[in-house]
Amino acid sequence: MQQDASLRRGWTTGACATAAAGAAFAALRHGAFPDPVTIRLPRGEAPAFALAGHGFTGDGGAWAAVVKDAGDDPDVTHGALIRATVHPLPPGGGLVFVAGEGVGTVTLPGLPLPPGEPAINPVPRQMIRAALEAVAGGAVDARVEIAIPGGEALARRTMNPRLGILGGLSVLGTTGVVVPYSCSAWIHSIHRGIDVARAAGLTHVAGATGSTSEAAVRALHRLPEQALIDMGDFVGGMLKYLRAHPVPRVTIAGGPAKLTKLAQGRLDLHSRRGAVDLEALAGLARAAGADAALAARIEGANTALEAFTLAGAAGLALPAAVAGRARAVAQAVVEGAPVRVDVALFGRDGRLLAEAG
Repeated sequence: MQQDASLRRGWTTGACATAAAGAAFAALRHGAFPDPVTIRLPRGEAPAFALAGHGFTGDGGAWAAVVKDAGDDPDVTHGALIRATVHPLPPGGGLVFVAGEGVGTVTLPGLPLPPGEPAINPVPRQMIRAALEAVAGGAVDARVEIAIPGGEALARRTMNPRLGILGGLSVLGTTGVVVPYSCSAWIHSIHRGIDVARAAGLTHVAGATGSTSEAAVRALHRLPEQALIDMGDFVGGMLKYLRAHPVPRVTIAGGPAKLTKLAQGRLDLHSRRGAVDLEALAGLARAAGADAALAARIEGANTALEAFTLAGAAGLALPAAVAGRARAVAQAVVEGAPVRVDVALFGRDGRLLAEAG
């Protein structure tokens, strides 16, 4: 996906946690907090972070905090305070990570961390370790607690509860950099949702374009919570991951407009990728039995919803034609993998209009 060069990049929670932890550890070693504090990111960048607060704990530890700046990305954690508290451990104690206020705990298998671990992902852990070792000049024995005040409430707006990450947010990031509107966090959550479903032994998952279709497909197939993948517009991202990490059956659920785009071969269903091709939809209608007059009216419709309404009034099975074509496009993406794709097309009211597969 091309990025708008005018949009400002930001920093991941992992980068902010690394900066805060590095500053706190430096204060333990040298008696003063570096402000700003500079860290090294996995790709070699060396950004500097201003501290939003710092101090000593009174029990031999130190803490520092950084306000997350996600740039121009609509990140739920933009503006959140990321705080690290570091305590030294006896020699041989190693580096121990602890979830503080607002940081979640992993409770389900299938994620990069085992159940019971704080939701501080592997790359941020590596970054924090590297930052502390750079200060110490070698191996470090320390307890690092990461906190995000208010994170438990923010986490309800993420997919963490569905992934079994309870009590707060995850400390994420593989590069340290947030690219505006890259949607990498959403696609990351799709992948982790599939991992959790596989680890739970589920044989059927469903990816939905929105909340209405998700509720409808869950009721249709009586699926458990962990089988629901918050696919959104990223059907391609979900299917490509399933091709490499298969689940025997996947149902793609959505409304007329989104599934028409899939039927037309689009794997990113967002409106910025273009409107529904009504000429192609009219072609599908003709293949389903529409006469020339009806096909012309469908091609001249204002929206996909109007086109479907016109087809319905004429008794034309356009939803079935679209669902069938959408299924063929999706099945081709996972070709060669043991994955069977179904498509369920729902109306705005959650009523099933057509199924394929």
